[in-house]
Amino acid sequence: MLSPAQLCAWRSLESDDDLPPRRPGTYAWYFDRAALPAIVPIGGAHPTDGRWVLLYVGIAPAKPSPNKVPSRKTLRSRLRFHFRGNARGSTLRLTLGCLLGIELVRVGSGDRLTFGDSESVLSAWMADHARVCWVEGERPWELEDHAIEQLDLPLNLAGNQRHPFHGTLSALRRDAKARALR
Repeated sequence: MLSPAQLCAWRSLESDDDLPPRRPGTYAWYFDRAALPAIVPIGGAHPTDGRWVLLYVGIAPAKPSPNKVPSRKTLRSRLRFHFRGNARGSTLRLTLGCLLGIELVRVGSGDRLTFGDSESVLSAWMADHARVCWVEGERPWELEDHAIEQLDLPLNLAGNQRHPFHGTLSALRRDAKARALR
C-alpha cells in the first residue's frame, strides 16, 4: 500500500468486472495534494510520485464483533460504495464532503444524513482527485490497525485519536451533522 504498482481511479474500476476483487482486504486512499482543502494537514503523510498523498485506510469487511452480525462486505462492494455511495454509509465520504464544504441534509424525519443531490458533486470530485489501492487479506483489521498506528493518516478517526487533526475533523463533522438536524 505504500509503494503501489497502480493507484486506481474510478474510471478504471467502474466498468471492470474483476476489480476491485470480491475478497476481504485493506485499502489505502491517496488524494491529489493540490486539490485538498488547506485545512487538511499533509506534511507528515506518505507521498507517492509527488502528486498523490496517502490520507486514509479502511477495510472490508469490518472487524468481527460478538454483538453484530458478521459483515459480508468485500473490497469490491466497499470501494464502489466509497466512490458512488452516500455519506450515511461511508465515513470517508462524510469526511470529504464536510472538508469540501458540502452541506449535509436530513433524509426523511429521522437522523439519516447524506449530501442529498450534492452526493454527485462529491463523487465527481473523488473521480478526479482520489485514487485507491488495496491488499487482499483475511484479517484486514490487523493491517489497518498497524497502518493507523504507524502512519500519518489525518482522515482516519477511529483508532486515531492521537493524530493532531482528530479533534478538528471530529468537530467539523459534528457541526455539519448538528446543522443538518436543526
